[in-house]
Amino acid sequence: MIKVEHLSRRYGDFVAVNDVSFQIGHGEIVGLLGHNGAGKTTIMKMITGYLEPSDGQIWFNQQAFEDAPDHAKAQIGYLPENLPVYPDLTVADYLLYAARLRHLEGADAIAAVRRAIRDTELEDKVLSPIHTLSRGYKQRVGVAQAILHNPKLLILDEPTNGLDPQQTQAMRHLLKNLAKNATVVLSTHIMQEVEAICDRVLMMRRGELILDEQLSHLHQSTALLVTTSMAPAQWQQQTLGGVQFAADQHLGESNGHHRYRLPFAGTHHSSISQAEGLAAQVAQRLVEQGAALYGLTPERRDLESLFREVNKTEEVSHAA
Repeated sequence: MIKVEHLSRRYGDFVAVNDVSFQIGHGEIVGLLGHNGAGKTTIMKMITGYLEPSDGQIWFNQQAFEDAPDHAKAQIGYLPENLPVYPDLTVADYLLYAARLRHLEGADAIAAVRRAIRDTELEDKVLSPIHTLSRGYKQRVGVAQAILHNPKLLILDEPTNGLDPQQTQAMRHLLKNLAKNATVVLSTHIMQEVEAICDRVLMMRRGELILDEQLSHLHQSTALLVTTSMAPAQWQQQTLGGVQFAADQHLGESNGHHRYRLPFAGTHHSSISQAEGLAAQVAQRLVEQGAALYGLTPERRDLESLFREVNKTEEVSHAA
């Protein structure tokens, strides 16, 4: 569907996006996650053709964007973070205007507007002036204009920003339905939105892509959490195939209970069943060494803790 190769964008000496590459296939729901200023919006503007890259190339359906920009744009629906609208227009009039901008005329325009209103559940607001709508309904209008032309790719910048919990839930439901017929890329700085909607996350930090991962993989285990009476000096002397025991795995001690985080050596993604099998071997080794075992569980990661860990590392490096 879309391929980005070594994409960069500079404003003078400031690098907003630095050498970013990724691919997104048909039917995926991908979250572009990062703090404000991480480069998310800049990437979206380049993908949609609103902003020219300083370096790199964008491919849409195996064709270079720059070779046929009008053809690519015709297949993309875009919701910017702050959608420019005419507040005194009714929802219907605004969408008809947006349809004409997409070169839809007459019966085709009316049919497209009716479908977009139905898909975004705006039937009750068709004749309402936009300035009278709540934030949630204004966002729905923004999504409606983005899908008027049946795009194959939907680019949504902070689609749930400023919505209350009920409006957020409604928007999530809407986006999941839209994803049945289009690839969806959404940007956000809210981890819960990515976990609630997306299949995959692209994590940005200071203009660089630092993580590209399926959410299902992020939740898989990469370490065992062990609580035992064994002290660090004895711990680091242990050997077990596939596992490297080390003193720096010690997380702390309380009342003779030592806590360790034991990563799996040589593995990138390990299933919970694999972790549990290894846990049995670790338990047997500790018991053989005469140590008491108080706790042994696979570590289960979540997106929020990973995001916090990555950005904490960045903060420490800048403070040094």
